[in-house]
Amino acid sequence: MKPEYTTLDKLLPGESAIIDSLTDDLTSLRLLDMGCIPGEPVFFEKRAPLGDPIAIMVSGSLLSLRLAEAATIRVKQTAA
Repeated sequence: MKPEYTTLDKLLPGESAIIDSLTDDLTSLRLLDMGCIPGEPVFFEKRAPLGDPIAIMVSGSLLSLRLAEAATIRVKQTAA
């Protein structure tokens, strides 16, 4: 089965993925500093009650990201 590519903001709580690439040059350095490195597994923990921000687990850290930031992270979905 071919892996599905999407962006991090499209995942649902409880889903896992592997970071493929960062698409925004303005935020990529900050995201890299926070551990959002291509090849790193990411787990979508939860979404705020109004949908924004989201909480993800990556590189052993729980991060809070705005949906606009998460939309710049291209991921390859993995089996749950």
